[in-house]
Amino acid sequence: MKAAWYRRNGPARDVLEIGELPTPQPGAGEVRVKLHTSGVNPSDVKSRARRPLGAELIVPHSDGAGVIDAVGAGVDAARVGERVWLWNAQWQRPLGTAAQHIALPSQQAVALPDGVDFEAAACFGIPALTAIQAVHLAGPLQGKTVLVTGAGNAVGHFVTQLAVLQGATVLGTAGAPARQQHARSAGAAHVIDYKTDDVAARVAELTQGRGVDVVIDMDFSSTAALLPQKVLKPHGQLVCYGSNQPGEVAVDFRALLFDSLRLTFFIVYELQPQDRESAIRQLTGLLQAGQLQHTVAQTFALDDIAAAHEAVESGSVVGNVVIRLPD
Repeated sequence: MKAAWYRRNGPARDVLEIGELPTPQPGAGEVRVKLHTSGVNPSDVKSRARRPLGAELIVPHSDGAGVIDAVGAGVDAARVGERVWLWNAQWQRPLGTAAQHIALPSQQAVALPDGVDFEAAACFGIPALTAIQAVHLAGPLQGKTVLVTGAGNAVGHFVTQLAVLQGATVLGTAGAPARQQHARSAGAAHVIDYKTDDVAARVAELTQGRGVDVVIDMDFSSTAALLPQKVLKPHGQLVCYGSNQPGEVAVDFRALLFDSLRLTFFIVYELQPQDRESAIRQLTGLLQAGQLQHTVAQTFALDDIAAAHEAVESGSVVGNVVIRLPD
């Protein structure tokens, strides 16, 4: 099969290779998927750039979509021909979705509702499930005000839609004008330009000094500094799924203590089974009802995988980056 891989960390054009690898065969409990698309997420490019490989060769990307073309022992043969999307395809395993085929546990290939195309489906495993879990952890949002940081980014765009569907008023942060418009298109009532505006002051203005009920956050290294500024009202909750600086982040203990704030952190790769099952059920229902906007900003051929990685790293792409696999 045709595939892309890297054998060492480094810049995309220096380390990504394209060629032929053996077509995998599904083992017991596994399915093999003929991939149509592969999603490129920020975590994929960070892994290629600097995370220890853990194997001699890494086929990147955890998200993707295609059609099951073979099953292993113990898997219902009726699954052959099923359209599916994938989750955790390259999490703690070396062979991801940047290839024509992948074999992985049957439960990691989820039935794709009719009418949803493979390009959109390559954006579900990380962006959509992260958003659904974040909103779940935030609790009921009807009538609440929610600050969504990075509301114009892939996850934030889904978070904004989900919060609005629950009846929340969303204040979003975004930088570039295109990302600000993207956040508005998802339903954000107000968008704060974090590059030019005083975010805390704008939140105070928009909430009449009360602060928001919930913050759903993509960058704790920046948002932590807003907590002492009363962005989050007393007894409010921050749900965080990322940080631009993944090391130590200073927090003001007094602000947390005296306002009884709750901080919740999670990573989408390590959801509890019941949470993942619930998130998948919810996503399936939303897809069947046509209630989610999907934004595929750019598509690339597998031969252009380095350019796809560079597009994600540039930070200028509004929406998801997807690779189309050859037939």
